Amino acid sequence: MIDGHGDDAYKLGHTITSNFSSNVYPSVDLSGLKAHLCAQMDGISSYPEPEPYTLEAGLAERHGVSSQQVCVTNGATEAIYLIAQAFRRSQTAILMPTFSEYADACRMHGHQISSLYSLQEPLDEKIEMLWVCNPNNPTGEVHCKEMLEVYIQQHPRVCFVIDQSYEYFTTKPLFSVFEAAQFPNVLLLHSLTKRYAIPGLRLGYITADESLLAHLRTHRMPWSVNQMAIEAGLYLLRHDVLTGISMDDYLKETARLRDALQASGCIEVWPTDTHYMLACLRFGKASALKAYLVREHGLLIRDASNFEGLDDRFFRVATQTKQENDKLIKAIMQWMSE
Repeated sequence: MIDGHGDDAYKLGHTITSNFSSNVYPSVDLSGLKAHLCAQMDGISSYPEPEPYTLEAGLAERHGVSSQQVCVTNGATEAIYLIAQAFRRSQTAILMPTFSEYADACRMHGHQISSLYSLQEPLDEKIEMLWVCNPNNPTGEVHCKEMLEVYIQQHPRVCFVIDQSYEYFTTKPLFSVFEAAQFPNVLLLHSLTKRYAIPGLRLGYITADESLLAHLRTHRMPWSVNQMAIEAGLYLLRHDVLTGISMDDYLKETARLRDALQASGCIEVWPTDTHYMLACLRFGKASALKAYLVREHGLLIRDASNFEGLDDRFFRVATQTKQENDKLIKAIMQWMSE
């Protein structure tokens, strides 16, 4: 889906002063990374490694697995499409509501898709692949690690794709790379884009059992990860990148924002285990609220009406600073009063 994502300020024609629509963490000090990439600019004159072997080896060492259990991709989105291609024409279930690219990638590669709305539902015996976003986008829900483990063991013939792109933004227990790699039927997705707020560089990776990744690698195209992205990944492995707030404090501010929106009486906010949340207007359309906030206040939210299972009342916001969050709350109250 080319259109319909968050962070679409480029097509709105207004200056955005606070962006609540993107789930990228806003307070990361990238000055050292930028200086390093400037110093590496001569690298654009040469081809990168056909596959990012060096970065895969570095990530493998960091996680305590072999380099054959790590596959670096051009963002988590390339990982999604690569998996859909490698297992094309599968009978596939997707836990909804969730990120639309899973379904888009699977449709492109001939999968027969069905929707699942709870891991308590029985899984059809024909299902060969199940996609789970954890923490989930757009709800922020984290599925219980122990329950997922039991579910995986109960369905050994199903390939589980578990997208942990937002794993750094929750305190709930999730699979480690080492733990997930012990399953022969689990592909775990990770996003350096989200972790370090570098969406323009496009950098993600898959970790899994060696045999699963060997099958994936037969379908990947060479040079999908560019030289500057590889350099960025290597730098980030070697250096601490400072963030402006602790995760505990960030999640406390998320809870405060959620409570304030809920207290309006006009918005229902779903529980969340991470830094973003799904909200539903009791009256009016999310698209109208979004247009008002952009036009009158320079604030951008994510219209979530295009997620399967949701309607035109839903929107998503990602927590910003306390001052920005207060501006959002005040602006939404003004819209409601008008």
